[in-house]
Amino acid sequence: MGNYDDFELAVATMSGGKNVVKYINGLPSVMVPVPKFKISDVISGASENTHPGFIVNGVEKDVVYVSKFQNIVVNDRAYSLPGRNPRANVSFDQAAQYCRNNGKGWSLMPYSLWAAIALWCRKNGTMPHGNNNYGQDISYPQEKGIPIGDKTADGKPQHVATGSGPATWYHNWMPDGIADLNGNVSEWCAGLRSVNGELQIIPYANVFDPDVSLASASTSWKGIAADGSLVDPGTSGDLHYDFVAGKVQLSTKTASTADVWNSCPYEQMTLASGLTAPEIAKALILYPDEPGKDYGSDYHGYNPNGERMSHCGGHFGNTGTAGVFYVNVSYPRGNSDFHIGFRPAFADLDS
Repeated sequence: MGNYDDFELAVATMSGGKNVVKYINGLPSVMVPVPKFKISDVISGASENTHPGFIVNGVEKDVVYVSKFQNIVVNDRAYSLPGRNPRANVSFDQAAQYCRNNGKGWSLMPYSLWAAIALWCRKNGTMPHGNNNYGQDISYPQEKGIPIGDKTADGKPQHVATGSGPATWYHNWMPDGIADLNGNVSEWCAGLRSVNGELQIIPYANVFDPDVSLASASTSWKGIAADGSLVDPGTSGDLHYDFVAGKVQLSTKTASTADVWNSCPYEQMTLASGLTAPEIAKALILYPDEPGKDYGSDYHGYNPNGERMSHCGGHFGNTGTAGVFYVNVSYPRGNSDFHIGFRPAFADLDS
């Protein structure tokens, strides 16, 4: 029996056995097991294929584990613990390294897995609320977390303690779920970027593999052809984001590479004339499976100038634009901000 037996027992008791504790260099981290599901389980009329968030190097994982809480850093490793001030002011590469320092199978949250969870929440009617309005939820101001850390110049809360909000701040509206996916700090995700507006992914949850490079020049990055197949970056006719008539558009080109953030509510995204959105674009929430329907008014945005990495969920000041369908592909990998943090996930690569 270790020094954290009481903690592990408390986690098991409070979650009804639905959360687990994994130990990293002797310290505990609370994780939520997420069983694999099919694309058709979360998108009506879609294929019976397993959602790509559960596929690592062509192997389907029956379950993956997501950090229950936005993470802190201890001795250059990432930990998921309740009641903490989530680590922010961290670049993409730093966040990814902290996660990989945890050991084999640990990764910065795969973007494909974030997309899977977002779709699951919408399908199950549990779009999570959260700290998107300085300590409270913009639409449900009676819902608040416990302020922690720095405040704004006028005294408003910024971060709240991890997991300190009500049950509706968890992905399944239950305390055994994943906390704070809406707001608090936006979260770097691994495996989606844009390069001059071209959408590139590392398929599909391969970022769990420690041998897969996340670097700018990595050969693991792939473009997505209009038919959904994966192609070399720069292939003519692969998927891009464009900005047309004030809306983000899924297209096969980017008209302007000016250094600017283009954004709109996810449900208002448009599709270029003659293009049919492939299933993979919908499964990776690059284009809505039900355009014009309700996605919580969460925003999608991108910057078409150079390489831009993805962060998701929004932060404490994003108000109504934050949420699980908030995807922002606009910051360089070296950007470090007080409103961007991260969480890891884990897949057993030996099973």
